[in-house]
Amino acid sequence: MPEGLLNILKPPGMTSHDIVDAVRKILGMRRVGHTGTLDPAAAGVMVLMVGATTRLSRFLTARPKVYRAEITFGIATDTLDGEGEIVAEADASHLDVSTLRRALEELTGTIEIAPPMYSAVWHQGRRLYDLARRGATVQVATRSSVVERFELLDFQPGAVARALTEVACSSGTYVRSLA
Repeated sequence: MPEGLLNILKPPGMTSHDIVDAVRKILGMRRVGHTGTLDPAAAGVMVLMVGATTRLSRFLTARPKVYRAEITFGIATDTLDGEGEIVAEADASHLDVSTLRRALEELTGTIEIAPPMYSAVWHQGRRLYDLARRGATVQVATRSSVVERFELLDFQPGAVARALTEVACSSGTYVRSLA
């Protein structure tokens, strides 16, 4: 029986569970887990644990993460990402690099952050995304998160501005909520 860690590049459009399911089928085994959920629209490296290595889950899941994210200013969606329906638009042409860098700096350190409604967080026995898809909104308690670094890599100004960022943060940080 194979055991160990696998680094898998999850493509956009698949859920973290889809990846785990595919690896289970390929390896013909049930004991496959992962160290953190990525949004279905996100691409990124998932660390999978196979066989007895799944016992390391609690140690690996809690480790800090690094995300690269493009943030679009001037458009708001109901899911806080590019997959949702546009719920508001505003002119972001006033935004510049120095203003953005100051804002990113203010979001570093220990912060309180609310999980988005379209997330896998459990609320009274249901996933938030299930409740959101049914049109429900619930008050979700904020969580303490540590953002070690929130770096601006690139910026494209305009009425709809875009920033490429890199975020080093604790487990459980929602980059969509930071954006």
